[in-house]
Amino acid sequence: MAPEAAARPTRAELRLAAREQSRSQRRDAAKAATRTALLRVALPSVAALGVAAAAAVTVQGEADQQRAQAAGRVPEQTTAADAPDSAHTAAAQAAEQALAAGAADQASRGDARQPLAGTQGAPDAAGQPAAQAATTDPAPAPARPTLSMPVAQHGIGEAFGAAGTHWAKRHTGIDFPVDGGTQVMAVADGTIRTQWNASYGYMTILKTADGTEVWYCHLRSYKIRKGAVKAGDVIAFVGSSGNSTGPHLHLEIRPAGGGAPVDPLPWFLAQGLDPR
Repeated sequence: MAPEAAARPTRAELRLAAREQSRSQRRDAAKAATRTALLRVALPSVAALGVAAAAAVTVQGEADQQRAQAAGRVPEQTTAADAPDSAHTAAAQAAEQALAAGAADQASRGDARQPLAGTQGAPDAAGQPAAQAATTDPAPAPARPTLSMPVAQHGIGEAFGAAGTHWAKRHTGIDFPVDGGTQVMAVADGTIRTQWNASYGYMTILKTADGTEVWYCHLRSYKIRKGAVKAGDVIAFVGSSGNSTGPHLHLEIRPAGGGAPVDPLPWFLAQGLDPR
C-alpha cells in the first residue's frame, strides 16, 4: 500500500513562516550592531585604562625604587631615561614635547612684544625719545602785563607841579614829548570813556579796579571810545588838541573818590615802572 503524500502548507502557514524568519533576521542584525558599538566604545576606554595603568605602575615603580635606594639595596639610576620601562619612556617623551611647546609659545609671545620696545623712536636733539618729545607740553603763552607804559618811548618833559603860563596854577601831571600819531596804551586793566575839554582837548579817562583814574589828554583821535581794556591795549593816538603848544601826551593820576591829582612818577615807580 503506497505511503500517504505529505500535506502541502497553506498560504497562511507560508506567510507566518516568512514573518518569523524576517523577525529572526532583524534580531540578529540588531545584536550585531550592538556588539559593534560596544566594541567601538570599549576599545578606546581599554587603551586609556592601559595608559593610566602604565603611568600608575611607573609612578609606583619609581617610588619602590627610591625606597630601595634609601635602604641600599638597588644602585641609583642616573637619569629617568636609563629606566627600561617603555611607559616611563613614553611619559618622558610627552613631557619633553610639552616643554618644547611651552618654550615655543614663550618665544612667540616674546616676538610679539619685541616691536613695543622700538615704538619710542630715535632720540631727538635734546636726547629724549621722539615719542616722549612729542608728548611734551608746549610752552605756555606769555602772560599779559599787569601794568604798561602809556607810550613806548621813555622820557619826561614837564614834571608834575611845574609853574608856567600855560596852567592856571601848577602842572597837574607829567608830559611825554612824543610825535603826533604815537600810539597811546592803557597802563592797567580797566574801563575807559572819552570826552572833550577846552583845556585838555580830546581826552580818554581810564578807571582801574581800585577806582584810580588815569587821564590821557591833548589826543589827536581815539581807537577805543568806551568799554573794558587790558594793560597794553592801544586806546588812542597822541595829538595837540586843547590848550597845547605842540604834540605831546599829558597824563594825570587821580585817586579814587575824585581827589586832587597826584604826581604820576611816584605812582609809576610804586607799580614797578620807570617812565624816565
